[in-house]
Amino acid sequence: MTDLWSKEKEIEFFKNCRKFASPEKLFYSGDDSRYYAYWPKSYKGKKFTLQSRNALIGNFTEKYSVDLLQEFAVSKGLYAVQGAICNEIGLSPKSPADVVISKKKKRELRAKDITAIFEVKMSIVWNWELRNKRLICLGDFKTHKGNPGMLRSDSMLKAIGKSINIRVSNHSASSIPIIILGNTPITQNHISKVDHLYRAGIIQGFWSVNPNPLDNNGDNLKQTPLNGFIRMDSYDELRQNLNSLLSEKGKFFSGMKPKKELGKIIEIASREPDFESKAEKFLSLIRK
Repeated sequence: MTDLWSKEKEIEFFKNCRKFASPEKLFYSGDDSRYYAYWPKSYKGKKFTLQSRNALIGNFTEKYSVDLLQEFAVSKGLYAVQGAICNEIGLSPKSPADVVISKKKKRELRAKDITAIFEVKMSIVWNWELRNKRLICLGDFKTHKGNPGMLRSDSMLKAIGKSINIRVSNHSASSIPIIILGNTPITQNHISKVDHLYRAGIIQGFWSVNPNPLDNNGDNLKQTPLNGFIRMDSYDELRQNLNSLLSEKGKFFSGMKPKKELGKIIEIASREPDFESKAEKFLSLIRK
């Protein structure tokens, strides 16, 4: 079983990458001749933006997410697949899903094979210094100038945009849950937006798999008022939420119709003999 995110995972990332990447590709090189994962808030020298680490941490966290989800997937007779393609719902080779849980163990899939989509928005959370070939933790994300994971506004906007693109691409995407998987809390500015997206059915949750993102038991968000964001504090909690996700069998729908037309749709759907048939009739009419 793969553990939830921790400092040890970040050490693993740097150790693996240092086998083929120079320190300058992984760390900021300061005027003080020190190597930092992020600029410390106390740093006063010249600063620049490090881009070379992005692809490396992106690939690492996607593979980590596959491993994290794989045991649960296998227990359901399913597979966790990285980089899945499904043109039917807007997942192209240029913009694949980061990770899906699927009925088939292959990258090119039909919508009917996909049971859940996970967009991974993770990065290095703590600040690290490479000193004499050793990694020294300098502090949590409140001690440095970076905005890791779901604390970045652009990362949140990309995740939301991609989820909406999937939702509007084809009706076959309406029954596939979408989760944004991160390793940080969200900002206070995103709390109402995350809950609104969750309540509207566009995204089925923003989940952090980092139980302790702050040192010294620092105050950080456990969940939003409507549970649009949840911090997973154990693998069991993650498994319970995954079970709920796959068992709910929801349907996404949206539309902008005059009240008169909407009333007719409701009246026609209400003639069906049971609740499930009423729902199916309503969905078929609202999509016309």
